[in-house]
Amino acid sequence: MKLLGGKVAIITGASSGIGKAAALLFAANGASVVLVARRRAPLDAAVDEIKDRGGRALAVVGDVTEERTHDEAVAAARATFGGLHIAFNNAGLVGALAPLAEIEPQQWSEVLAANLTAAFLGTRSQIPAMIEQGGGALVFTSSFVGNSVGLPGMGAYGAAKAGLLGLVRGIAADYASTGIRANALLPGGTATDMAGDDAQRDWAAGLHAMKRIAQPEEIAQAALFLACDMSSFVTGSALWADGGNAAVKL
Repeated sequence: MKLLGGKVAIITGASSGIGKAAALLFAANGASVVLVARRRAPLDAAVDEIKDRGGRALAVVGDVTEERTHDEAVAAARATFGGLHIAFNNAGLVGALAPLAEIEPQQWSEVLAANLTAAFLGTRSQIPAMIEQGGGALVFTSSFVGNSVGLPGMGAYGAAKAGLLGLVRGIAADYASTGIRANALLPGGTATDMAGDDAQRDWAAGLHAMKRIAQPEEIAQAALFLACDMSSFVTGSALWADGGNAAVKL
């Protein structure tokens, strides 16, 4: 049984890390996927990998902080695959690492734009297309940072990721009656480029009850749950996929 058979999904930040893992997993579960990221070469490579495995995929190259990128992704989903049912708004960046009083306003704005405003822009394009299909599932990559802990130098990132929880609750309040669900996924430390070098990854592992960080595929599996009908009565919520990080801090 393919959990996303007949569905069409947009995935941002899909050229690497959690986004790429989700694209491969969603496609393997029957979804036609629109992959969005800024870098053409790795994005095309991910599309080719999906197609080589018998899946359906296409690439949209663009910056998620620009409204036109989301409009192009939705238009591509409609034109090529016939509509839109799922959006995994996953793209983000850590940004400048510094105590808050040392962060320039432009740096603050860049972090919020990539992690929070981009998610808002995505929903503005995605929700009307989902309503046309009778509903859909929106998933947003938040973080344990800003929700269970604050980490030195990551105030802007934590504020943006915490803001996503408010966003999903607002979407739930506005659109649950139309059949649209919105949920935040809160990963712990994950073995992506954002995780830093081996020493930083070892330090992050110690924050988790499991004493390790996640593989991208593990976070993708949690995203799949929120995207598929197995979570049909789940909206406006936050799913911890953090190796027990929050459990040992609350």
